[in-house]
Amino acid sequence: MDGTAPSRTPRATIDDVARAAGVAPSTVSRAFSRPGRVSFETSERIHRIAAELGYRTSSLARALPTGPTSMIALAISDITNPFYNEIIRGAQVAASEAGYTILLADTQESGANERKALERAAATVEGIVLASTRMSDSAIRMTAKQRPVIVLNRAVSDVPCVITDNPRGTRRAVEHLAELGHRRITYLAGPEASWADGTRWRSVRESAMELELHVRRVGPVPPTVAGGARAAAEFAEHPTSAVIAYNDLVAIGAIRALTAMGARIPQDVSVVGFDNIFAAELVTPPLTTVAAPLGAMGRTAVSNLLAIVRGARPRAQAPVSLPCRLIVRRSTAQRRRHRASAAWAARRAGRPVPAQATAAGN
Repeated sequence: MDGTAPSRTPRATIDDVARAAGVAPSTVSRAFSRPGRVSFETSERIHRIAAELGYRTSSLARALPTGPTSMIALAISDITNPFYNEIIRGAQVAASEAGYTILLADTQESGANERKALERAAATVEGIVLASTRMSDSAIRMTAKQRPVIVLNRAVSDVPCVITDNPRGTRRAVEHLAELGHRRITYLAGPEASWADGTRWRSVRESAMELELHVRRVGPVPPTVAGGARAAAEFAEHPTSAVIAYNDLVAIGAIRALTAMGARIPQDVSVVGFDNIFAAELVTPPLTTVAAPLGAMGRTAVSNLLAIVRGARPRAQAPVSLPCRLIVRRSTAQRRRHRASAAWAARRAGRPVPAQATAAGN
């Protein structure tokens, strides 16, 4: 032995097989992981060349199923947010009736986490529902090229979507506050990456302009109770008589924080939320909110997705839009004729409430 290490023949790669077979690397990958999506002749040629070159797929690739899996993925931004409860239930009902199982991915309000989760799930599911996705439009379109995709609660061009009628629901909330005599409204904004947030804020401004109201925006904040408390602290620096929150959790957090500051809901501040989650009726006072048909959204998204999986041509020109309705509870009331903001300021500072604050005059 001369002490020199034996030479090793470099292991053939997927690119080597693709080059020799005259196809793209992605075609080689499909020939091994999902042969049903490659023609018989091409698959046979790829396998023969791979054997000649000594190409071996990874253990993961060998473990992947080679036919339909009867599984679909549902990606949600935060599993702790009760907004998703009815969506998941509706999706599960539709999937179960069709003989499918749902793989649930919690992406924790992160577009990066969402992309990673979908990359892992894509090989094992036949389609994907993206609920309140935080990914960019381009990333969503790229995903839709790999698997059938339905986007929920967001409009993305060239991709099938299911949304709620946010403009109409928002306008109804603004009209409700205007009917109660409120002339100044604050919008407590949700995440910057939220399509629904942008749509709602735009609708608040347009409705307020038509009704000759003054509006301002506080935030963005996380779509949580803690986020609502944070928004309330900023709101309290320049309060208005009414608030529209991005969602019910933000509204509930704001109510709790404002109450702790000495504000009376709805005497000092009327509050409106969005979504009508189950907790909207449990908070004190019960929350006025724009109700979305969450269960119907989940069912519609899965039904449309499975139709595409089975060969239907997707209709991506216009999103499927489901109606909203305003549910009036006790968190909104007629704007008081006394100087509510002065009384609230006095209570926050621990001063006696001025007598004129309880009399008519504003």
